[in-house]
Amino acid sequence: MSSILTNNSSMVALETLRNINRNLESVQNEISTGKKVASAKDNASIWAISTVMSTDVESFKQIGDSLNKGNATVGVARAASEQITGLLQDMKELIVDAQQDLNDSDRAKIQEDVAAIRTTITNIVNGAQMNGQNLLKGTDALKVLASLDRDSSGDVAPAFISVNRVDLSTTAGTPSEAKATDDAGYLSSETEVTLEDTAKEAGDPGTITVAGLTGAEIAEDDTATITLKNGTVAVGDKITFSIGGQDVEVEVEEGETADDLATKLAQAIEDANGTNVGTVTLTLGEDGADHEITVVATGGAVAFDSSGIEATYAKGVIEAEGSAVIDIVGGSVAAGDTFTVSVGGEEFSYTAVDGDTEAEVAAGLKAEIDGGEITGLTVTVGEDGDNATLTLTASDAGSIDVNLGALASTNAAVAGGGLAAIATLSVATSAEATTALSTIDDLLDKAISAATTFGSGQKQIEGQNEFVQNLVDAMTSGIGSMVDADIEAASAKLQALQVQQQLGVQALSIANSAPQTLLSLFR
Repeated sequence: MSSILTNNSSMVALETLRNINRNLESVQNEISTGKKVASAKDNASIWAISTVMSTDVESFKQIGDSLNKGNATVGVARAASEQITGLLQDMKELIVDAQQDLNDSDRAKIQEDVAAIRTTITNIVNGAQMNGQNLLKGTDALKVLASLDRDSSGDVAPAFISVNRVDLSTTAGTPSEAKATDDAGYLSSETEVTLEDTAKEAGDPGTITVAGLTGAEIAEDDTATITLKNGTVAVGDKITFSIGGQDVEVEVEEGETADDLATKLAQAIEDANGTNVGTVTLTLGEDGADHEITVVATGGAVAFDSSGIEATYAKGVIEAEGSAVIDIVGGSVAAGDTFTVSVGGEEFSYTAVDGDTEAEVAAGLKAEIDGGEITGLTVTVGEDGDNATLTLTASDAGSIDVNLGALASTNAAVAGGGLAAIATLSVATSAEATTALSTIDDLLDKAISAATTFGSGQKQIEGQNEFVQNLVDAMTSGIGSMVDADIEAASAKLQALQVQQQLGVQALSIANSAPQTLLSLFR
């Protein structure tokens, strides 16, 4: 049945042409963009996967830059340590040459060469930096970004290659030393406390023993040896005794050591009148050994009752309900600085950490003293201008011992560099040359170890860098296989769709002309 109201053939032809045009537009987009999935509407899942992979590719390109920079940094350190190793080998040859029986002039020339090499090594260590990183100084490891690890849930975490620093600096270490009065963290107190002379324990620093007595005297022409125990003494420490009927008393004053105490004691014995003392000789102990004073009696026996010797220290006492205030100079202190307070017969010390100020020092000392659980003692911290304060208060139940003379604050010791021993290498004498030979071997071992450490690290970085480049290539290829258009197939499809479009237009034209044929029935 034909109808002039409904043209079914035209509708079919029109819908067919629309489908052809849609397919033609899709193929044209593939050819113009080169992608079969150019946006989320083309294929949402493929587009999402490829987009994530594309961002990972860009990230891994940045990681490649990080690895290149890390490789260069480690490479500088490796080259420097290898050159230092060669210089130390040259230095060893000089030291071996110095093992011969040489005159002073020859040794001086060799020493000049050794010093020149030492200067060169110092310059290499100081200059072996890349982008501000010097792996021949310091202790913290160099962390090089090596990868991004994505787990099954999609979470991403960075992965690093760690290359240890090897300190080859020639800087000498600095021993711990007492802080100056204006240094941050210096401990002092203007508080007056009651002082009590309290007997020292036998063998404490600043006590004496006497040998060579006959009963309670030094026999005529005999020698007595007075031994002063070495160690740390405090202001107010005293030694008193009687020799030849004369009282002798010596006391430690501000800034004095056990060496000073021994010197004063020897002089006091020599100055004593009517003792028949003939000769007084002082021998100071070296390297912490005890000091000895020898006394020779002349002109008769010299009375010396060793039971009458008193060695005391001035014990500070905070009376009941009294307080002692310790001042801590303001400012930032260095990590490793130590602070010591003596209270209740015990010493309490706090060691500063990086970034501590006087307030943290006060809090640290308070925590240490509180941990001692001294009955009747209350510890509080406060401020005094720019300084911090530590206040020790005795309860009304009784007094508290406190030794304000023993307050101590010391700067942290600074460790020497890995090649610090090179500073003292000398071949000026045969003995020094022998010592230098042993030392140079140790230094060579450190330099060789540094070169191997950096060599291994550089090889690891280069291997990771190669992997990252291959990974970027593989991921780029994978992304392409998912989203890139097949141009050959698209071209063939385009030609087919263009033919279909022409046929569709003709079919629609024929379908649209069908109603015109019905007019002939009415002629």
